[in-house]
Amino acid sequence: MDLLSLKEHHARTLLIYHCWDVETVSKVFVERGKERLYSEAGLSVRSSKDLNSSLSSDEVTCQICFKHVNAYESSMMDCGHCFCNICWTKHFIMKIQEGQSRRITCMANKCEAICDQENVRNLVSTADPHLATMFYKILLESYVEDNKKVKWCPSVPHCGNAIRVERDEYCEVECACGVQFCFSCSSEAHSPCPCLMWKLWKEKRQDESGMVNSTNTKYCPKCHKPVEKNGGCNRVRCLCGQQFCWLCGGKTSTSIADHHPCGQYKDDRLEKDGLAKRQPWGYSHSCIQFKAHTDSLELEARLQSRLNSKIEILEEKNHELRDFSWVTVGFNRLFRSRRILSYSYPFGYYMFYDDQFKYAMEQNVREPKQNLFENHQEQLQAKIENLSEQLFDDWEERDVLDTRRQIITLSTVINNLCKNLYDCIEELLPPEHIIVPYRSMGVKKASEFH
Repeated sequence: MDLLSLKEHHARTLLIYHCWDVETVSKVFVERGKERLYSEAGLSVRSSKDLNSSLSSDEVTCQICFKHVNAYESSMMDCGHCFCNICWTKHFIMKIQEGQSRRITCMANKCEAICDQENVRNLVSTADPHLATMFYKILLESYVEDNKKVKWCPSVPHCGNAIRVERDEYCEVECACGVQFCFSCSSEAHSPCPCLMWKLWKEKRQDESGMVNSTNTKYCPKCHKPVEKNGGCNRVRCLCGQQFCWLCGGKTSTSIADHHPCGQYKDDRLEKDGLAKRQPWGYSHSCIQFKAHTDSLELEARLQSRLNSKIEILEEKNHELRDFSWVTVGFNRLFRSRRILSYSYPFGYYMFYDDQFKYAMEQNVREPKQNLFENHQEQLQAKIENLSEQLFDDWEERDVLDTRRQIITLSTVINNLCKNLYDCIEELLPPEHIIVPYRSMGVKKASEFH
């Protein structure tokens, strides 16, 4: 309105045509001129003096119904065409019902001018107030639905919020309601997996939901008694004292310094087989890993209250450490890195096992690149399990200082490993695919705008 000295409905018409991109409007104005800018958008701008002079008589003949009506029973649009209000109203109602609310054109023959939205609303409200309200709502929602920098929050049930990004349209955001989603595809936040791979993964999981089964009970490799998992860490301990990996069932060391290399899929029987034979086995492996880590995410989120209770107990004892923010920092790092690791498995499956992306790399470099990628996953997984164990194991007061040191160190190491995993994936991605850049502090939360 300020740039072009326009009325509100004229400015809205321009912005709707250019999908609310002010930069595009300005660019067309500078490069092609005001007249071209207006004509392309179907905008006719005439002064009130010009419009009033066109209605010189007290009576008007409507060229639609050919009835003679008083001038006040007719309306003239910005293009200069004048018809009776009854015909205008019928035209507007029909266009709204046909889904053309955003750009209702004049009903004169071969006239492509956009009708004044306030005139549309005022005339329709007389005949159908509910439809007039719906028309205005559609105009407002155009700012969200036609604007590439604004999207509705995909929460179910819908929270009613829309998110606007200022610059990068390929990002992940958190709505004020708490839902995190990918701004590009409106799906749940899924980095470092590209949008297309995540879409294919969800569809495949729905189609083959019965292929991989995961429960909360597995058998100890030593005493063979059932063990129930009640925490997020995938290194579990049986009552007999044996520690084992929840993901593969293999025995593990009691030392948290050791890591168990089960994140890398290996099957000697398949080394000489082609991709077709590897595919179902690769999917099974990826699915198990993905499910195990997403389950751990849910369990660790529910156990957060346990950490808060530990902090309260230590504060009551007047412990020499007054600041326990490192616990929250460690938990947030665990949560974010576990999510990143879980979503790396759908990427790994499509990159190395599925036919759809086999063109992305030469066969002779596939295996070394796969080994490098899985090595990044393996290192990250080992540190994540260590951090989970440090956070949720029982603390004794004499161990608090050492626990603090280990959690801070692990948090820093995991942050670097996450960045390395992202860098690795970005190098492997086919040219037409991109992922959301790594953010150490996690998904950015949207601030409320009034």
